[in-house]
Amino acid sequence: MKFFVKLLCLPLIAVLTGCSMARDIPYFKGLQSSEDAVGVVQHEARICPDDMLSIIVSGIDPLAVAPFNLPVVAYQSPGSENIYSTPSFQPYLVDKEGYIDFPVIGKMKLGGLLKSEAIAYIKKQLEPYLKDPIITIQFMSYKVTVLGEVARPNTYTINTERVSILEALGRAGDLTIYGRRDNVLLIREKEGGVKEYVRINLNDTDILTSEYYYLQQNDVIYVEANKTKVTSASSTNVSLYLSALSTLASMATVIVSIVVNAK
Repeated sequence: MKFFVKLLCLPLIAVLTGCSMARDIPYFKGLQSSEDAVGVVQHEARICPDDMLSIIVSGIDPLAVAPFNLPVVAYQSPGSENIYSTPSFQPYLVDKEGYIDFPVIGKMKLGGLLKSEAIAYIKKQLEPYLKDPIITIQFMSYKVTVLGEVARPNTYTINTERVSILEALGRAGDLTIYGRRDNVLLIREKEGGVKEYVRINLNDTDILTSEYYYLQQNDVIYVEANKTKVTSASSTNVSLYLSALSTLASMATVIVSIVVNAK
């Protein structure tokens, strides 16, 4: 009788487990309508070592600005198999100390500066040579890495410097049903090689106004597996162990039978 009671309880347990998982899947719980709209924090990319930058100096006189631009080349984006069809100026590589080697001027330290700060700094350096130069800076190697319980874990090269954590997860095919939405780990390397570790709750609307909503280049996102996945993996391991023990026991029985019969 007890066996049949347990058997009847199994579907109920499965339904309750499914409901629990369903409650854990949605993002931004409690965000009901436009009345609950929140302001998203403004973002500006910061220049870091190993960045590839396109820096173009333009002005009224093309001949005057020409010495301050690198040669035009066909540039291949890191992680891309296609070379840009339209030639562009050769990009600058920011070295480990945050410097670039700028034509005529020489060494410039841009590492640690926001994009707007870098533009203002270069303009200041060019004042003795040019009148009202226009400086354009574009990131050429904006990369983020998404790992863990997502559909397509990978390192993604993005052709924009404004990418949110949601966009990055979207590129990775979103979290699987086994991914924890309330404890996503963001790893960010700051100036001097110092690592910053931040736990993010995607169920909370506060992330929309957080300084971590927009990613910096080379950020790493790790999605941890939830208890259901961990329990499932443990059960699978136990089943494998039991299966292996059963096989060994059967082999031992056969060997003993052969030995006994041989006598």
